Amino acid sequence: VQLQASGGGLVQPGGSLRLSCVATESIFSMGWYRQAPGKQRELVATITKTGDINYGDPVKGRFTISRDNVKNTVYLQMNSLKPEDTAVYYCSARVLFSTRVSFWGQGTLVTVSS
Repeated sequence: VQLQASGGGLVQPGGSLRLSCVATESIFSMGWYRQAPGKQRELVATITKTGDINYGDPVKGRFTISRDNVKNTVYLQMNSLKPEDTAVYYCSARVLFSTRVSFWGQGTLVTVSS
């Protein structure tokens, strides 16, 4: 499975941005992780084909993940962005019955700055 992410960029604090990630085939769970400079990669959000969603604590209430199973695409709507959201965001995918990420996409940089 290959994952193609898009949508990163520069946005001012309080602004919004939407990320997209397309998979080359259907897969059980898709989502996003992020890694800021000098920090470990952390969970942003994941969503399964059946709609089960998991958010990382720092983004709860501000980010919304959604998925189009027909298009094998996952979206991340990011609102009320903060400078601490600045990171490289990685699309991820996980096969059924696996507890680890199975596939990673290339990162897309999100910079929140005035």
